[in-house]
Amino acid sequence: MRRLRKLNARGFRLIMVLDAIVLIVIPALIMLLRFGRGWPTFPLGAYAVSFLAAGLVSQLTLYFGGLYEREPRLGSAPMFPRIVRQMLLAGGMIALLNLLLTGAAREFGYVTGRALPFPVLNLLAYIPIAALALTANRMLANHLRTRRLGPLRIVMAGDPVDLEPAMLSMKAAGSELRVVEVVDRPGEVLGAVARTSATDVMVVTPSWLGRLFPDTIDELVDDNVTCLLRVTGQEVTYGLAGIREIAGMPFVMTRTQEMPGYQLRLKRVFDLLMLALAAPVWVLALLAVVLYQWRVAGSPLFYRQERVGLGGKVFTMYKFRTMRTDAEADGKGARLAEKGDSRIIPGCNWVRETRADELPQLWNVLKGEMSLVGPRPERPELVARFEERVPGYARRHGVPPGLTGLAQIEGRYHTHPEYKLGYDLQYAVDWSSLLDLQILLRTVVVVLLRRL
Repeated sequence: MRRLRKLNARGFRLIMVLDAIVLIVIPALIMLLRFGRGWPTFPLGAYAVSFLAAGLVSQLTLYFGGLYEREPRLGSAPMFPRIVRQMLLAGGMIALLNLLLTGAAREFGYVTGRALPFPVLNLLAYIPIAALALTANRMLANHLRTRRLGPLRIVMAGDPVDLEPAMLSMKAAGSELRVVEVVDRPGEVLGAVARTSATDVMVVTPSWLGRLFPDTIDELVDDNVTCLLRVTGQEVTYGLAGIREIAGMPFVMTRTQEMPGYQLRLKRVFDLLMLALAAPVWVLALLAVVLYQWRVAGSPLFYRQERVGLGGKVFTMYKFRTMRTDAEADGKGARLAEKGDSRIIPGCNWVRETRADELPQLWNVLKGEMSLVGPRPERPELVARFEERVPGYARRHGVPPGLTGLAQIEGRYHTHPEYKLGYDLQYAVDWSSLLDLQILLRTVVVVLLRRL
């Protein structure tokens, strides 16, 4: 069990094994139903490779589509539409893979037909049949999960005027939704959760959010208790997504904006791919700045500093040294650099303005301590100061720190930390590999425009 929990923490789910079996068996069954035992003349090994490739591509698509993340049970959206979307994407990727492999194999004279014997009609049948089977797997998994964890235990919280109609709706929904306690004061929420071992908190008065954020919500998230906020017409104007229906009432789940595990792993793959593709550019740029800094700034060439990264973990970040070695000897402690700062070494202003001093952080990216795109990491002393002044500032540590970020291309160096936090949280919510690529390209434009 201990080993299974460790695998779980790294993103492994037992349902992956069940899905893998289904995704490999279904193509074989389709072939049997369509051709009986007289399959077209391909070696049996070619069919086995074809089925394994289809299963692997499908499972990777499901994984990076978030289908293996644990979903809260309360108000969860139907799974079938999500699976259909992912399987359509998987079908397209299987067809593209077959096309690429066939072209490469023909180029080297290995095959005259398809590299993978996966007929188009079989692929069209594979998508809906696999979607139904995968949905059935999740229904079974949810049933077993409910048997293991027991029924939902809900704490209903809000003002009396909002609680009364909400409780009527819950009763009309039947015994499936069990309210174990009702509280009408924000300060009583955590106590009610502790007394009842609640699995979920439903906040029916939206104005309570200001009194629950960030401390109460953070504690609920840390205890794996789902917290949902009822949505009214006012909240909809914020452009909310992912509204859940519970007993006929609309709710949105409150989050800490931490990136789920599958996104973190996909982001890591994206970083390594971008570094590999752009290696000739950044290696030459790094060498050029090394030679310049050695001549202008001398030794030590690099500046090492502790910064706060993912999950609040402190790491050593590297930069080219652009300030005097006694830059903080005046006793003022850690502080942000200012325009025209006298501590900057003459001739190094352009290195800072073009962000070339950040190039050594590519080593941090390679080590996995940073990402190419994300909130800029700050020093522990400054983080402690910002956390006192800016509510929810610690939430930016739910995303890997980056060389550049949304706050850097939309804001400016001296933009207030609270405004930067808004950009950082927006980035966490909207993250995608395409967004990272867009920010990287815009960073190049921003740097060139500021320099020129």
